Amino acid sequence: MNTQIQKNNNQYLLSWQFNTSDLSNDWFRSEYWREQDKIYAQKKGRASVWFFNHHNIKGVLRHYWRGGLIGKLLQDQYFYLGLEKTRVFQEFELLTQLKQKGLNVPEPIAAQVTKSGLIYRGDIITSAISGAQSVLDILKQRELTKHENTQVAQCIATFHQSGVYHADLNINNILFDDQGEVFLIDFDRGELREPKLNWQKSNISRLQRSFEKEKNRNSDFYWQDKDWMELHKIYKKCMA
Repeated sequence: MNTQIQKNNNQYLLSWQFNTSDLSNDWFRSEYWREQDKIYAQKKGRASVWFFNHHNIKGVLRHYWRGGLIGKLLQDQYFYLGLEKTRVFQEFELLTQLKQKGLNVPEPIAAQVTKSGLIYRGDIITSAISGAQSVLDILKQRELTKHENTQVAQCIATFHQSGVYHADLNINNILFDDQGEVFLIDFDRGELREPKLNWQKSNISRLQRSFEKEKNRNSDFYWQDKDWMELHKIYKKCMA
């Protein structure tokens, strides 16, 4: 286990390469950072994400929300079956393992699990990717260059060869940093698995649907079928 854990009554604080005694429960409240004028960006969507500056840390704060129909009922509540079975712990621990493998993922900074009876709620803080732009952001403005398309294919192949299953592989979770490096983010429900063709193929199919979905949703979207064919061809060549 790579994660440091501090328990305080019904609350667990998780950290990696960071002293848990330096953490505060306030770190997991967006209002705390806003009151200190430290929030420099916010990404809105089904679940908002806040970006903050604190000393030498550029962090991203995300609360765990349920999706689908059950999310309308339970929203941010999950059944507690032990700390190591929480989605918070599993994502945090997975990120530490992926960083140790040298893969391009955000560094896990801290996380919080708050237990109340049979349920828990959770939050996670990861490092911000410098100058990040998602593939979706780029395609709303221009085409990916041939080099960028190749980088995306190579990145996904590298993760798959390492046995990394991404539960929500879509173009909003694939980022370019300010140096042109490709990163994958949001590993909620992700896993390390034995590399096998069936789940890898399913992962790639999910990504393809993501391109098609956003193409239908956005009037300005610079992506064509030939671009997917090229990406998929490079991916398969890397996996061979």
